[in-house]
Amino acid sequence: MFTGIVEEIGRLRAVEARPGATRMVFAADVVLQGSAPGDSIAVNGCCLTVVDKGEGWWAADAVGETLGRTNLRTLAPGDPVNLERPVRLADRLGGHLVQGHVDGVGTVVNPAPDLRVRVAEDLLRYLVPKGSVTVDGCSLTVVDVIDDGFSVAIIPHTAEVTVLGQRRPGDGVNLEVDVIAKYAERLLAAGASSPYVPAPGSVTPEALPEELP
Repeated sequence: MFTGIVEEIGRLRAVEARPGATRMVFAADVVLQGSAPGDSIAVNGCCLTVVDKGEGWWAADAVGETLGRTNLRTLAPGDPVNLERPVRLADRLGGHLVQGHVDGVGTVVNPAPDLRVRVAEDLLRYLVPKGSVTVDGCSLTVVDVIDDGFSVAIIPHTAEVTVLGQRRPGDGVNLEVDVIAKYAERLLAAGASSPYVPAPGSVTPEALPEELP
């Protein structure tokens, strides 16, 4: 679990095709502190597992599912990436609950500071004004929802310490919508299709007196 507060900008050092996965090596500093093989690190909002590390670098293996659903497949050696370690129970939750499970890739229409992103219709329904959305691993507040996407305001600090300040029209960005919205939709859909059945021994509305004493 992450908070969407980027800790540093790293860079992709190398990409190597291996049986069953693609090995990606990232240059980093801050996120290496306290991290070990088996731990998770979010790369542009995508949760990856550390499989190896050394002085100033760490490596992860990305399978086809990950590459197919994120913008990691478009990265080339030297490209910058947003990096964040998982949240600890004692940390402040400065952003919102972020799983690191990318829902899809949006397209930048307008760059920061008034960032506008085009998004697929199946994700658009989870976005609401003043709600939360994760863009390339950054926890952001939706300013407005439009017909084909949404807009967010990027403050100078965010533009400086994340890759969002470098995104240009046409660039792909990883998106993760609020998981609470997805759970709520799932539960409501299940309730609509399943009639209410009282638990054994429970009091139904019909059994209540018409007037209370």
